[in-house]
Amino acid sequence: MKAHDGMYLDGDWRPSAGTETIEVVNPADEQVIGVVPAGTPADVDAAVRAARAAFPGWAATPPAERAARLTALRDALAARRDEIADTVTAELGAPLGFSRAVHADLPIAVAGSYAELAASYAFEEKVGNSTVLHEPVGVVGAITPWNYPLHQIVAKVAPALAAGCTVVLKPAEDTPLVAQLFAAAVHEAGLPAGVFNLVTGVGPVAGQALAAHEDVDLVSFTGSTAVGRRIGAAAGGAVKRVALELGGKSANVILPGADLTRAVKVGVANVFANSGQTCSAWTRILVDADRYDEAVELAAAAAAKYVPGDPRDETSRLGPVVNARQRDRVRGYIERGVAEGARLVAGGPGAPEGRETGYYVRPTVFADVTPEMTIAQEEIFGPVVAILKYRDEEDALRIANGTVYGLAGAVWSDDEEEAVAFARRLDTGQVDINGGRFNPLAPFGGYKQSGVGRELGVHGLAEYLHTKSLQF
Repeated sequence: MKAHDGMYLDGDWRPSAGTETIEVVNPADEQVIGVVPAGTPADVDAAVRAARAAFPGWAATPPAERAARLTALRDALAARRDEIADTVTAELGAPLGFSRAVHADLPIAVAGSYAELAASYAFEEKVGNSTVLHEPVGVVGAITPWNYPLHQIVAKVAPALAAGCTVVLKPAEDTPLVAQLFAAAVHEAGLPAGVFNLVTGVGPVAGQALAAHEDVDLVSFTGSTAVGRRIGAAAGGAVKRVALELGGKSANVILPGADLTRAVKVGVANVFANSGQTCSAWTRILVDADRYDEAVELAAAAAAKYVPGDPRDETSRLGPVVNARQRDRVRGYIERGVAEGARLVAGGPGAPEGRETGYYVRPTVFADVTPEMTIAQEEIFGPVVAILKYRDEEDALRIANGTVYGLAGAVWSDDEEEAVAFARRLDTGQVDINGGRFNPLAPFGGYKQSGVGRELGVHGLAEYLHTKSLQF
């Protein structure tokens, strides 16, 4: 796609107030594929003012009409499915098949789910002698990451629009091209001017200006816990609503008696999808001592099937990571794992053979990992799996819950009741039982330092609503 040389503000593409630009680089070959404007605080201010001006009219728009606009948005995205997939593959490096099935199809489905929710949600309800109104929060500042660039945009913008809020979006600087595609789809869908606004830019400038803007009523941020902590502190100081979807270090707990082959194979696939750049990835596999060695062999065999390749090749299962900084960070964690005594059974810190150009990382599996090791505690955000041994179920629970994160997880057992009982004791926002499928209507979000608030489904819509009660 061709990059726009402006911002989408107040219903039109307009030039930036500044002259600086951001080069968009293809992580597979390190070539520049586009240039977008680096937004300034003045651009953010113009976008917020447009959103503020559009808010009263959009908030007063009947929910059925908001639903119709969201349906049109879903259709506009669906019509661009192949272009979306090609764009994400070019700027993120995700394999093309994964880009179609996940990076394109998932946000199209989520947009459709919010079109339906906008039409069916009870924005008024009776509670005794009161009428409770669910009203839009106001102007939303949405700051999204690069790892699922369109999904994270839709997971914030669609519920905000369904609620009657107006939005200013600041997408990640690594993946701004699909955000521009989204803005074009919004325009095609006929949303009123100012209801949605896009400012491309870097986090410390445009992101900071948006998070700190006094006329933004709610900041929704997905990204690192370190940045989320700063945004949360600033929002707290301004007594401003905040939604934070942050890091994870999820455990894949394989209980005795579970189908070990399937649990390990699915677990490795879960981590290596999107080159490990998934906040909810099950990066720690927990196995009982009796079957530990077998699990390690299974994981190494599964990893061997993930050969780093050209993401445009239909047969590729593993592309590069997003940029050079990320590649160096992941390789650094692999070196740390070796230095701390973990046993390397697949991969390693060097460049994959034949992939010296591009930001590639070898798919890596560590055995003999102990809970206090860095690779068992910190989010790596790359194709790296750590396999830990537990003594009994209580030990497994202690290890699984023994990080600052609590975003997702998995439990496998030949007894579903046993798996559910274990899952109930996990300090985490989502748990997949025996490989349960992702549900775009279920709430997504974390405990502890994995965040505040929920996305997706009716719980995601509620984040963007105030409640008011009228007594009679």
